[in-house]
Amino acid sequence: MFEEPLVVENVHMYEKENAKVHHTINYELVHLDPPAAVLRRGQTFNVALRFNREYVDDTDIVRLLFSFGPNPNVLKGTRGVNTVTNRDSYLTDLEAWGVRMVGLSGMDLSVEVRSPVDSPVGLWQLNVETTTVARKKQAPRTYNYDKDIYLLFNPWLKEDLVYMEDEQLLDEYVLNDVGKIWVGPWGSSRGREWVFGQFDAVVLPAIQLMLERSGIKAISRGDPVKMCRAISRIINSNDDRGVITGRWDGDYADGTAPATWTGSVPILEEFLETGESVKYGQCWVFAGAVTTVCRALGIPSRVVSNLVSAHDANASLSVDRYYNTENEELEYDPNNLNGEDSIWNYHVWNDVWMARPDLPKGYGGWQAIDATPQETSDGVYQCGPSSVEAIRQGAVGYNYDVTFMIASVNADLMRWKEDPETELGYSKIDCNKYHIGRMILTKAPWIFDPNGDRDREDITLLYKAKEGTEAERLTLYRAVRNTEVAKRFYSMPSGAKEDVEFDLVDLDRVNIGQPFAVTVHMKNKSNQLRTIQAILSAGSVYYTGVKANLIKRASGDFVLQPNASEQLRLTVTVDDYLDKLVEYCIMKLYCIATVKETRQTWADEDDFQVLKPNIEVKIDGDPTVGRPSTITLRFKNPLRRPLTECKFNYAGPGLSKNKTLMFRDVEPEEDVYVEHQLIPQKGGAQKIIATFTSKQLLDITGSAAIDVLDEDE
Repeated sequence: MFEEPLVVENVHMYEKENAKVHHTINYELVHLDPPAAVLRRGQTFNVALRFNREYVDDTDIVRLLFSFGPNPNVLKGTRGVNTVTNRDSYLTDLEAWGVRMVGLSGMDLSVEVRSPVDSPVGLWQLNVETTTVARKKQAPRTYNYDKDIYLLFNPWLKEDLVYMEDEQLLDEYVLNDVGKIWVGPWGSSRGREWVFGQFDAVVLPAIQLMLERSGIKAISRGDPVKMCRAISRIINSNDDRGVITGRWDGDYADGTAPATWTGSVPILEEFLETGESVKYGQCWVFAGAVTTVCRALGIPSRVVSNLVSAHDANASLSVDRYYNTENEELEYDPNNLNGEDSIWNYHVWNDVWMARPDLPKGYGGWQAIDATPQETSDGVYQCGPSSVEAIRQGAVGYNYDVTFMIASVNADLMRWKEDPETELGYSKIDCNKYHIGRMILTKAPWIFDPNGDRDREDITLLYKAKEGTEAERLTLYRAVRNTEVAKRFYSMPSGAKEDVEFDLVDLDRVNIGQPFAVTVHMKNKSNQLRTIQAILSAGSVYYTGVKANLIKRASGDFVLQPNASEQLRLTVTVDDYLDKLVEYCIMKLYCIATVKETRQTWADEDDFQVLKPNIEVKIDGDPTVGRPSTITLRFKNPLRRPLTECKFNYAGPGLSKNKTLMFRDVEPEEDVYVEHQLIPQKGGAQKIIATFTSKQLLDITGSAAIDVLDEDE
């Protein structure tokens, strides 16, 4: 009979073997020396214990203690205590830690462990306590296992709240580490490649730091609703020392320009190393980082781009523009002096997948979260998770931030003109029901098109009924009816008789360095003369809709004969616009016209992007694991002026960590060409993504899909 308790000499976590069955074999942490265990909750895993002597079932007591967070507590689900026994015990209770012995060989004991299906997600500690029956009342001997054990959400397990029934979709929404984010205005948006890189060794440790900063309690870290709300809060740095600082004014001298990033890994790496918020991001950078974090934690996630997105600052479910009696647009909102509605050319957020036990049946599935700091929610900059079905149904009472999200995709654009005779001081001159939420896009599962948009999926109908249908109007009015401010705005009558038809012709494609023209068609449908006063202008804007520079403006009076047509035209040369462009080269065309006889006022606007060349990305020969390969990056400077402060970036998981190549000044219209050596680490289909930035020209991107041979092929 042994009186002395067992001494634990070693604990073996079978990191790689467990990772294969837990869908975590891609995590770099599993392959480091020493490896870390990366496991999914609610699923069994194997552990081996080696003692200083043989285990005796009748007298030895061995306990496994799993603990999480600063004050582990069994009742709060942050501590699990289990005694190993040789008796037949099956792991039946899904909400408790379970341990059963599966093998005993001399001094080695093998056990199978299962964590609860609702375990908090993050870093767990393991201690092993040993004692004997005779020494039960004395303090046990404790062995501290000093390596990290990461526990993640488990979307493969139907009892987990993030379970996704179509397992194939998890290959995209959890396991795909390279994707695309649609950026650019309606008419010229394109898929911008992004390396999510959720399996990189820095990602899970960076998430640990991030969650500590977010203030989310340990007990809440198993709840995907609370976790995703915290992620939307802590990715931006507005209220706390979050991951990314947002900036939209074009001045990035003390940081990295948002257009330079190729993916999330260098951002999370810098955050982890410095402990400071990383400069700088914009909406797609925030959304790219959110997808990295969610996929790393096991929450199915995708990036969503809304082309023509409303930022409703006063919960009116409308975007309001105000004009004086001379048809000049006011620079402020007379009904909301604390903020101003705006229309972003495009805005990017995330969908995350989960059940919603806090909402009525039918509102689970995709949930929208937005980490870009726009408006506060419960006093801080966070948004969501908003049930996408609740957004589609106009169900504004269902947590969280559904009203704001409905406005983003479906607000009406209302124009108001100064009118001293009305109670409000303004009368409604125009209401455009079609302008906002032109198209909502995400990357389609399993496809990657490096040179085009075949991998684009239109999910507009998930967010709202077809534009212009009765169902779409009814759901918007349902939301309006339950929102006090919106009721007042929508109840105002619209203005005068309308017998002149106007049409601002949309511009499809303008390449940088080419002139363009803006045209408005006018048609008098009445039997009387109509006098029209019109203003037509072109200006550069930031993608958030903030005006930058007026480029050109034309105005005039037209007399339209009965039933006659006329057109107003504004020609813009390259010299007119080139020096006035701001990053991303987006322009706004804008027209407002008033018919003197009837007081009919019409206004319209169109955004388009001056298009830039792509980088051609190539790897010479047959790239092979462990052998140097040459990558070439090439594009033509489209401008008749030199480019200064030039820089290439490229990255691809399995091919290369993020690399920055400083480059000389580029001559006007020069064909730019750069070569660099890389050593592929991983065989199979890989993707590489490149960006180029300079002082004069930003946001040049390119990508390539590459097959890498294994060493023995």
